[in-house]
Amino acid sequence: MSSRLRDTANSTENEIGEDVQDIIFKMERRAKKILTGGNTLEIQEASAELNGIYELYDRNLEAGKEDIHWLIATDTVQGRKTAEIVKDFLIEKGITNTQIFPESGSKFSTKNTDVFSQGIARIIPWIKERTNKHKFRYQSQAKIVFNLVGGFKAVQGYMNTIGMFYADEIIYIFEGSDKLIKIPRIPIDLKLDEVELYKVPLVMMAHGEVSTSWEEAQKVPKDWVFVVDEEMTLSIWGQLIYQKYEEELLSQIQNKPLKFPKIEYKQSFLDDYKGKPKDEKIILQENLARLACLLNVNKDGISAVEQDDIFQLRSYVDKHKDLDHFDLSNDRCVSCLVSGNTLQLRHYGEHSYVNDNP
Repeated sequence: MSSRLRDTANSTENEIGEDVQDIIFKMERRAKKILTGGNTLEIQEASAELNGIYELYDRNLEAGKEDIHWLIATDTVQGRKTAEIVKDFLIEKGITNTQIFPESGSKFSTKNTDVFSQGIARIIPWIKERTNKHKFRYQSQAKIVFNLVGGFKAVQGYMNTIGMFYADEIIYIFEGSDKLIKIPRIPIDLKLDEVELYKVPLVMMAHGEVSTSWEEAQKVPKDWVFVVDEEMTLSIWGQLIYQKYEEELLSQIQNKPLKFPKIEYKQSFLDDYKGKPKDEKIILQENLARLACLLNVNKDGISAVEQDDIFQLRSYVDKHKDLDHFDLSNDRCVSCLVSGNTLQLRHYGEHSYVNDNP
């Protein structure tokens, strides 16, 4: 039985047989019986995850009723079922603000390196958003705790690293012990000016892939990047560094956007850019970074931009047929001139503005 569960630990509902479904159903029923009728010690022995939560509150769950709990679960049958059992138990005990992340359908698992890395890559900005939101809302009363008791060892390892950036405290219980270990966050001693040296490739790799032959990308510290064949993107460590300094890197841009490869700015584009609010400038920078990635990593970058589901680069008709334009979100677009494999950007703004004056 244990070997079948181990072999299907990363399987979805469509990938397991009836024998494993039956095993999971029986274990679920057994777990709920213990959680419903067992005493605190029996509950802690039955669930490593609940063991950590009980010890966090000195075995008094009443102390956690005002707290928010996020359960990080793999998108597998066993992962979702375990998280749902823990969630239902906590809600019954009055800790009603308990939710599961990532959502069903995320495909997050430890099945292989690519799948796992993609899942962690989505978790990092989500954690940043949540921690910033709660720090802003609750200010000095906010305390972010990473509970690393239970779950896959691979997830624990990465969450421990992520916690060094975003948690106020990390808690852990060694296997076979009931003693809670509290690990304070270690300040990351990395200055903004050290990160700024690589801001263009960092921003691009945060929004896509770049070619390993690109000279600027080769300058980025090796442990910040992840290389597959001839393409390069950010490693988990690189993503953490970028997420930490993202706003500073992009909000400093006042009069000119970052100089991305194969993208040129006409003065008319810069004039449009200057008049936009900071948040819009940041979103535009992110779009330009992804645009630059398409131009950088593809031999025919222009065709890649034409075929992109969002940009859809295309020519004007009639009197402006020598010019092109591409779409952005929020009813924004950019007019441009194709020059070889380079885009010369002319105007930016709402569709009506740009199309009337490309």
